[in-house]
This record gives sequence, structure tokens and C-alpha cells, in this order.
Amino acid sequence: MAHGETTHPTASAANRERAREDRLLFERHRRDGDPVAREQLVERFLPLARQLARRYQRSEEPLDDLVQVASLGLVKAIDRFDSDRDVAFSSYAVPTILGELKRHFRDRTWAVRVPRDLQELALRVDRTVSALSSEGRSPSVTEIAEAVGVTEEEVLEALEAGGAYRATSLEAPRPGAGEEGTDTVAETIGTADRGFGLAEDRATLDQLMGAISSREREVLRLRFAEDLTQAEIGEIVGVSQMQVSRLIRQALGRLHAAAGAEPPPGA
Repeated sequence: MAHGETTHPTASAANRERAREDRLLFERHRRDGDPVAREQLVERFLPLARQLARRYQRSEEPLDDLVQVASLGLVKAIDRFDSDRDVAFSSYAVPTILGELKRHFRDRTWAVRVPRDLQELALRVDRTVSALSSEGRSPSVTEIAEAVGVTEEEVLEALEAGGAYRATSLEAPRPGAGEEGTDTVAETIGTADRGFGLAEDRATLDQLMGAISSREREVLRLRFAEDLTQAEIGEIVGVSQMQVSRLIRQALGRLHAAAGAEPPPGA
């Protein structure tokens, strides 16, 4: 949550009630194999699957097909999730659903079955050709090979394999835009929705919070969610302002380390 934001009491209560209901449904599904509970869980989290499916929408791939793939990933996540673990379901479900979508594009969208390593090389070559073609001419096989870091024979094989699946660059001119048109294919698809990125960030943060203690989590919540000063936090937690500052630095340092990022200055 960004600095300066406050949690609305009504929203917090609703979120806690939603989490309690989700937990009860997961317990019924795991303990009793209740098909009704399973169906209710699918309905409750189906919007998440739809959001992730839209991220992978392409002009040649119907959205309904992607939603079905994402829904399959959601069902798998529900069936495998252990509600006793101290992990939010969304943190577990997002990578499971994304994995299904990536497998779909890797294995199902090619007209001809192509080895996986050749699929990946063909896509790399295609992106390189698009980048080099921006200079106003078609690149030679030698130039492509040097840019990709493979042999000319491998480039020729990849170009041939690319006939089984041709990706259109989002930076390509929009059809019918004219010679002087500046519109690209990306501009016809829609605008970026920050909500998708925020949902992934929230799921990632929920998982990273396991790297710090409950006391550190509470201090971070009071500082960044409740927007309290370090002195106010010290009075609530029962420590000095200096100790609160140290707890915040330690917690942020551990979170950055868990995320594989550079720690903030002073952490």
C-alpha cells in the first residue's frame, strides 16, 4: 500500500469476512470433497482467472479460449491448495494460472508440432528480425545470426519453423494506417490496466511477508498502511522510536533480500 493511504474500516471488515468465508469453503472442499464448495470457490476467483487471461490476449487467439485455459489453471490451484498454510490463495493461484497460459501458447498455438527449443529460437529470431527491420531494410541471415548469437544454419531452421506460427509485433504499423500513419497494432488493442500489475504485486508481497517476523509485519502495517509516525508506533508496540526505525530498516532489508533486489539505503 502506498505511503499516505489508509485502510477503510468497512473495506477491512469486508476483506476479513471474505477471507473467513474462503477458508471455510477450502476446508469443506478438502475435508469433505464438497462439490458445491468447489464450485463456489471457482465462481469467487473466476475474475482473477479472467484478468490474467486478458494479459495474454492476442488478435489470433480468441479470449474465450484463454479464459478456459486460465479457468483450468484456477481449478488445479483450488484442488492443490492447502488452506492450513499461511499463504493467501491468490499468491498460490497466480503462478499456477500463468503456468497454464504459458504452456497453452508454447504447446497448443503452433499449427505444426515444433520442438520446444526451436519454438523459443523461432520467436527470438522473429523479434530480432522486427528490430533490425526498423532500420528500413530487411536484415541478412548473417546479421540475424550475429544479433541472436547462433549459427546461420540455426537461423534458417528457425525461420522455416516460424512458418508454423508467426507472431505479429505490437510495434508494427496498424493495417490501413497509411504511409505516414503513426498508429501501431498495440494502440488498437487497448490501454494498459494498472490493476493487473497491482494484483500481481499484492500476491508477490503476500508471499514475501513470510520472510519477516509477525512483529515486523505489524510495524510495517502501522507505518505504511495506517500512516502512523515512528513515535506513535513505538507507543503501540512498546519500544523506543529508535527501535521502531531499526525494525523498519531490518524488515525492508529482509523483504528486498527475499525478492532478490538491492536493499534500500540504510537497510
